[in-house]
Amino acid sequence: MPRPFKLAFIGSHGVGKTTLCYGLAARLKARDMVLQLVEEVARRCPLPINRGTTVAAQSWILHTQIADEMVAASRHHVVICDRSVLDNYVYLLLANGRQPMLEGLIDGWMKSYDLLVHVPILDRPQADGLRSTDPSFQRAVDERLLEEIARRDLDTLVLDGQGRKAWLDAVEAAVLDHLRPWQLELL
Repeated sequence: MPRPFKLAFIGSHGVGKTTLCYGLAARLKARDMVLQLVEEVARRCPLPINRGTTVAAQSWILHTQIADEMVAASRHHVVICDRSVLDNYVYLLLANGRQPMLEGLIDGWMKSYDLLVHVPILDRPQADGLRSTDPSFQRAVDERLLEEIARRDLDTLVLDGQGRKAWLDAVEAAVLDHLRPWQLELL
């Protein structure tokens, strides 16, 4: 099987990444694409997350995310990720600072994504029983993520903060553009 196409929705918590993941998966499945959705790993973490996260918790999340992505990529042509490893690392950066032992892993793994889609903050985070509802923490995560994207010079599709209704169309078009087979121009 050729190397699968892998997309990650990135951004702070409570911005609509999961909704976009499922919406895109439905649209691509309707086009008969073989795909797998890698769901947010932090929801399964048995250790503290949010502001109280630890190196152990984020290491668990990072390694589980990578393992889930590896399995999905070994079985499917398209992999849609609800977060990237960089998103998860940002929570660790905010709580505990840079972790030199993880930096190389993060940098190397970020090269495995074919498309990163940044979802901006439009609303306050809603209570879901797991994630922080503090809007200042939500903004801090997003700002640090954008800094880390710039620091690593990662090409990212940034969704328009004004056009939520058009987001799914924009992402689907970007995916189809990446997946469209190269054709010779006809004279």
